[in-house]
Amino acid sequence: MLPQQRLPVFPEEMTPLGGHLSVVRRGRQVFYFNDYGPVQVHDVDDLRTFRLATSQFHDLGLVTQAEIVRTFGVSKKSVLHSVKLFREKGAAGFFVARRTRGPAVLTPPVLERAQELLNQGVKVPVVAAKLGLKRDTLRKAVRAGRLQKPPHEGKSNQES
Repeated sequence: MLPQQRLPVFPEEMTPLGGHLSVVRRGRQVFYFNDYGPVQVHDVDDLRTFRLATSQFHDLGLVTQAEIVRTFGVSKKSVLHSVKLFREKGAAGFFVARRTRGPAVLTPPVLERAQELLNQGVKVPVVAAKLGLKRDTLRKAVRAGRLQKPPHEGKSNQES
């Protein structure tokens, strides 16, 4: 089980973040100030910009990772991850589209062919091998009802 993400808590009062930085939440906006004025602003729900901003501040030596953890109540691990991401990929690394699963392998034509083979009495592992699929992929399709194994009518000559 993955650990639950701890979302940052943004202070409603001006709060020192580092030697020359402060942070404050005004409505739905979070403002970061240095000694001379605002240097960054983002929406309260914009975690990517929050991570980018705090990573930049750390990388510039304006705040420590401990100050980020203490001020916003986020995990040390998430801060370490964000700083590493910033150093390796820069600001663009925070806005890369997330990778998604590849295309489904059990397309309608593949399901149709698999069902034909199962109807002929061919066992699931053999069907998987013939179609270039993983056994578990077909087993899950059978359990989910996407494929049906015919009732046993005696032993088949196909290996299991």
